Amino acid sequence: MADTAFIRREPVINRHREIIATRLIVHADSAAAAAAALGQLDKVWPPVRSVMVALDGCLPTSDLLAWTPPANVMIEIPVPALEQPATRDLVARLHADGVALSLSGYDGRATLPDEPFRFLLADFVTQPRFDDPPALPLAQHLADLPAFDSAIANGYAGATGWFFLRGQPAWGPLKTSHANTVRVLNLVRRNAAVGEIEAALKQDVTLSFKLLKYINSPAFGLGKEIQSFRHAVTLLGYDKLNKWLSLLLVTASKSPTAPALMQTAIARGRFMETIGAGRFDAGQRDSLFIAGAFSLLDMLLAARMDDILAAMQLPAVITDALIGRTGEFAPYLALALACENENPALLIELAGQLDLSATTVNRAQLEALAFADGLQLD
Repeated sequence: MADTAFIRREPVINRHREIIATRLIVHADSAAAAAAALGQLDKVWPPVRSVMVALDGCLPTSDLLAWTPPANVMIEIPVPALEQPATRDLVARLHADGVALSLSGYDGRATLPDEPFRFLLADFVTQPRFDDPPALPLAQHLADLPAFDSAIANGYAGATGWFFLRGQPAWGPLKTSHANTVRVLNLVRRNAAVGEIEAALKQDVTLSFKLLKYINSPAFGLGKEIQSFRHAVTLLGYDKLNKWLSLLLVTASKSPTAPALMQTAIARGRFMETIGAGRFDAGQRDSLFIAGAFSLLDMLLAARMDDILAAMQLPAVITDALIGRTGEFAPYLALALACENENPALLIELAGQLDLSATTVNRAQLEALAFADGLQLD
C-alpha cells in the first residue's frame, strides 16, 4: 500500500522570500495508504523546518493516525472536508495530540471549528485580498513573482508553490565575481596544483569561507574540522572537492529570491545523486548532483545557461542534460523536476520509466530536503 502513494512537494515562502516550511502533497486513495507511505519516511524526515502534510485523492480521516507525525508536522485540512464527521473527528484528535493544523481552500466565509489553525491557504485568483484573517493567510496558485508581491501587499503573510521560478529579472552577462568562481572550478577539474587553486581562492575570501563552511556543515557528515583548502584536498581529493566547489557557484547570487532558489537547486542535485545510488559509480553520482544543482544557474546568476556553461569545463553528460534535456542524466533531472510539478501523473510515469518505487522516490525527496537544510545556506 505504501508503494502506491507518491509524494510531491512545494515550498512555503514568507514575505521576505525565505523558505519557512515544506508542503508535502501525498497522492493516495485513502488516509490509510497515506499513513503507510508517510510511515516509511521517519528515518529521512527533514528536521529543520516545519512540514505541512496535505492529502490528495482521499478524505483526511482518523486512519491517518496510524502514522505518528514528527514534532515539526502540520496537517492540512481542506475546507470542504470539514463537513464530514470523519474529518472533524480527525481534527479534534490531532489538536488533542498537539499536532498543528492548517486549512486549505479558505475563502473568507467558511465557519471554522473551535480548534486553532496556524495557516489558511487560499486561492489568490479568487481571494485576492485579506484584511483581518483568523490565522496567517498563504496565497496559492500565484503566476509569478510579481503576483507574489501583489499578494503580500494585499494582506497575505506568504505563499506556497513554485511561483518564484517565474518572473525572474532579465538575463545579462556573467558577473566578474561569478566568473572567478567558474575559474576556480575549472582549475579543480583539470587537477591544477593546490597552490594555484589556493591563489585563485585568495582573490575572493568569501569563496574560501563558504567552501570551508559547507564542508564543515552537518550535511557533509565528515566528523572532523577542515581548516584549509590544502587540508580539504588532502582529505577529500579533487573529485569530491569538485562537487563542493560547485556549491559556491550555486550560492553566489545576492538576489532577494536567492535563498529559495539555492535550496531548490541543491535539493534537486541531492535527489538525483540519491536516486543514482546503485546505478552509477561515485564519480558519476557527483556529476548527477552537479547537474541537478546547476539546473537553476541561469536564474541564480541572471545569465544565460548557454553562456554560463560555455565558460565551464563540464562533462558532456551534464551539459547535455542542462541544455538539451538529453543524455544519460536527462531522465533523472526530469524526475527531479516532476517532484515539483502539480501533475502527479507525470511523476508516476517518469518514476515508472526508471523502475523506481514510490517509497524510493519519496525517501530521496525528503533526504534531499534534509541535506539542503543542513548546508546552512543563509
